[in-house]
Amino acid sequence: MYRSVYDLRIFYNTPMGQAVQKILQRKIDCFWPDVRGLRVMGCGYATPYLAGFCEQAERVTAMMPATIGACAWSKEDSEKNLVFLSDDAELPIENSSVDRILLVHYLESCEHLQSNLHEIWRVLKPNGRVLVIVPNRRGLWARADWSPFGHGSPFSLSQLCFYLRDNLFVQERTKSALFMPPFRSAFILRFSALFERLGQTILPIVGGVHMIEASKQVYAGANKSPGSRVRVNIPGLLGGGRPPRVPVPQGFTAKD
Repeated sequence: MYRSVYDLRIFYNTPMGQAVQKILQRKIDCFWPDVRGLRVMGCGYATPYLAGFCEQAERVTAMMPATIGACAWSKEDSEKNLVFLSDDAELPIENSSVDRILLVHYLESCEHLQSNLHEIWRVLKPNGRVLVIVPNRRGLWARADWSPFGHGSPFSLSQLCFYLRDNLFVQERTKSALFMPPFRSAFILRFSALFERLGQTILPIVGGVHMIEASKQVYAGANKSPGSRVRVNIPGLLGGGRPPRVPVPQGFTAKD
């Protein structure tokens, strides 16, 4: 069971975990080839995929949920820890302060999905992007309970798009990845790149994970004007003339 961050770290230290990391890292680099001067944050267990951003990005941080714990992680040339532990629904980050957010091993384990996506939306800049990686409900990896992709709640593509749209995100690009069968054998690992190319071409629907890049939807505020003048036509009042005289009922005087 992948109930702690240490279980995830053990998986990525295995030959299978390293092969998975290489496959997904290539896809991530295609989404975000240039992050120079940007602030990048990972949520869940994203540290295996953040190392490549450290040389370009202005700042790289990793948030690990309190439900799984946290382990220290730093750049190769620095001893400063870049990981912080946080409640999913209360990130200790100011509004609109992050350019890129990577979600890996995160949404499928969230107890309150709407609150968590709301926090991601809050800290993301108006021109920022979020990249979501979740297990595919139709893929084989969602059934491999010995891997972290076999735990939590997998998603269909339509489900994930609905949740993002419902929380004010706009879908930009979508890819499927991890077509390598989840069999722990040397043969599978040797031809992992071939499986990835063939699966993307022949049967993209059975990819192990969905990868969706989304942007933050920001509505424009309405200008507060004093109001516009509306011309009202009153029968009998033409050309700015005086209004017609109304007869006074019998028994009343004009003063009444």
